[in-house]
Amino acid sequence: MMKRHYDSDLTRKIIAEKAARLFSQKGFAGTSVSDISKEAGFSKGHVYYHFENKEKLFVYLAQEGMREWGEKWTALSPNYPSATEKLYAMAKFVLNNYKTPLLKVGQELAVNPSTNPETVKQLYGLAIIPMQAYAAIFQLGMDTCEFKIDDLESTTFLFGTWLGALCQHIFTMDYDKLLLMFHQSVTIFLGGILKN
Repeated sequence: MMKRHYDSDLTRKIIAEKAARLFSQKGFAGTSVSDISKEAGFSKGHVYYHFENKEKLFVYLAQEGMREWGEKWTALSPNYPSATEKLYAMAKFVLNNYKTPLLKVGQELAVNPSTNPETVKQLYGLAIIPMQAYAAIFQLGMDTCEFKIDDLESTTFLFGTWLGALCQHIFTMDYDKLLLMFHQSVTIFLGGILKN
C-alpha cells in the first residue's frame, strides 16, 4: 500500500488561499476555523498546525499582501527616472493598490478590543514596507540634488500620513476626484522640498 505524500507547503498555501477568500466574504468574526478547514479540505488540526490560530493566519495573509505590494512597486519604480516622477507614480500606485479585499478585515481586527495586542502591533507594523519605499524616493531626490530635505524620517512620515489620510476616502469618494487629490497632494508636498 502506497502512503499518500503530504506536501506541507502546498497545504499551507491552500489553507491561506481559502481563508483569504472566506475573510473577504464574511469578515474576521464571521469566519471560523471550521469554515476554513471545510473550505480547504483539511482538518482543523492542519489549520492550527500551520497557523496556530485565526489571528496568526490573518497576519500571515496581510504580510503576504504587503510583500506583494512591495514587489509590484519595485518592478514599476524603474519606469520613472526622477524622484519627482516616482513620487507622482507612488501616489497613484498607493491609490490603486490600497483597496484590497482584506483591508476591511484588517481594520475590523485592529479596532476589536479582544484582538491580541501583538496582532494589532504586527498589523500596524506592515506600514514599514510603504514607508521604506517613500524614504527611498526621498533619498534618491536628495542624492540627485532634486530635493532639499533636512529630516528624511520626518518627511517620510508626513508623506505617508498624508497619503494614508487620503486612502480613508477610497470607499466613499469618486475615483477620478480622489486621483486628482492624490496628484495635488504630491504637488503641494513637492513645494516644500524641491530645490529651486
